Amino acid sequence: MTETKRYFLELSYKGTPFHGWQIQGNAYSVQECLENALSTYLRQKINVVGSGRTDTGVHASMQVCHFDLVDAVPSENFLKGINSILPKEIAIHSIKEVKATAHARFHAVRRSYVYRIIFRKNPFLDQLAWHCFYKPDVEKMNLAAEALLRHEDFECFSKIHTDVPHFRCQIMSAYWEQKDGELLFHITANRFLRGMVRAIVGTLVEVGTGLRAVEDMDNLILSRNRALAGKAVPAKGLFLSKIEYRKEINLD
Repeated sequence: MTETKRYFLELSYKGTPFHGWQIQGNAYSVQECLENALSTYLRQKINVVGSGRTDTGVHASMQVCHFDLVDAVPSENFLKGINSILPKEIAIHSIKEVKATAHARFHAVRRSYVYRIIFRKNPFLDQLAWHCFYKPDVEKMNLAAEALLRHEDFECFSKIHTDVPHFRCQIMSAYWEQKDGELLFHITANRFLRGMVRAIVGTLVEVGTGLRAVEDMDNLILSRNRALAGKAVPAKGLFLSKIEYRKEINLD
């Protein structure tokens, strides 16, 4: 009789060389790379399910995925072994067995992103932050970000022609932080739409540079019109930073 166990992996990756998280027929993805490495190391076909997708060039300081393992358990040297197979842009940090019904995507209750902006050329951050040539008004951008907490439908920030049943998201926090010469945007929600964070950042930067009034944010969101929102900022500054789950997914 076969026995199947489910495991959660916590990993991080630099998204620069990948065409996003999800497997695609003609492009190199994080998911494909991870599945190939796991299948090689564990000597059985492994399919992984991520907590969510990241677009081309987007990074993850924390991503979570699950996979099933049949009639086997990872060895105590699993992390060392799998990381030696994976490319330098991907690192697995932990593995834990969870309930057979636990799902990396559907059981995630909160997801957080960080967007990084720098204001002077930095060769060490060239692929990890957006170099902005003007300093926006952070106070105005934080005032505008408060509007995100008053609404639930964010179609105006979603990529068009996306296949989702609805555009409702519950945003728990959204704010800007100045830290060590960088400007960081933090946002946490139960779910995100495709391109949503980059469009929000682009819109808020327009507020900070005087191209858009703070008071316009509510009407923009209520319009549900992507054409009225700001231009999406570059993918290289965006990081998936945290995934949170209920304790019920853990083994007793």
